[in-house]
Parts: sequence; C-alpha cells; structure tokens
Amino acid sequence: MSIVSTRKQHTVVDSPYGPLTLVAADGTLCGLYMTDQRHRPAEETFGVRDERPFGAVIDQLNAYFQSELTTFDLPLALAGTPFQRSVWAELQRIPYGETRTYGELATALGKPNASRAVGLANGKNPVGVIVPCHRVIGANGDLTGYGGGLDRKRRLLDFERGTALF
Repeated sequence: MSIVSTRKQHTVVDSPYGPLTLVAADGTLCGLYMTDQRHRPAEETFGVRDERPFGAVIDQLNAYFQSELTTFDLPLALAGTPFQRSVWAELQRIPYGETRTYGELATALGKPNASRAVGLANGKNPVGVIVPCHRVIGANGDLTGYGGGLDRKRRLLDFERGTALF
C-alpha cells in the first residue's frame, strides 16, 4: 500500500464580497472560502501560505469581478462523493446571471426526487463563486441557504444581473 501525500498551499485575496481564501492541492485549486462560510475547513488544513499556484485563479476572479468574465476556465480538484461531484458539475452549467431551483438541478441529474440531496451537495461546494452555487434558488423563487450568507448570495446574483449597487 502506498501513501499519497498532498501538498496544500493557500493565499487570501480581496474581493467585493470580502476576503477569499484560495486553497490548492498539489497546485490545483481545491477550495475557495469566504469569511465565516459554513462548512469552511479549519485554517490549519489549508497548508502553507504561498500565492504562486494561484496566478490564473486570481486573474480570472479579477476579470469576473470587473464584469469581463462570465465563465471560469480553471482546473479544479474537487474532493467529494460521486453524487456531490455530479451536482457541482451541473452547477457549472448554469449560465452567468441565471438561476435554477434545487428541483431543476435534481431533474437535470436524472433524480427528480433528490432536491434535498442536491441542496446538501450544493452547500458542501468547496469552490464557491467559481462553481456557482449562488445561482441556486428555492422552488418558489426565494433565496435559500448559502454557505457565504444570504446577503452575499443576493449581492452576487445582483452583480451578475447588472443590478448591483456596490
């Protein structure tokens, strides 16, 4: 049996939504966490502070926040169950500025009765903003659960729709 060692690194960048902690495993983005985010791993799991693996991530985030980029094109190392990874892949298919309900995502995955499981997987998304879990809303159109807080979710959606006030 061989032991696989993962080298983790992190950095913190500013955004209109507060500091974002970026985490890489062996040089590939595996986490993007907001301050006070629900399901945020312990700081000591982020590895050494080193900005080097994040050049493309930072460039694309800056372009996104300047309304110059609507789709991220970055390699990701998303650790999760096969179902979680399928939900996260489906999230990446939601167009910029649009929303989907948990039920619509469940149906798109071929599991129309799994909207609660989709919600749980959505909440565990380790790379918010880039994997746009903020684009998921309740069946009645209400904003529901967001690990970064409903205020941030509303602000991200307003930003993408061109109605942001910041």
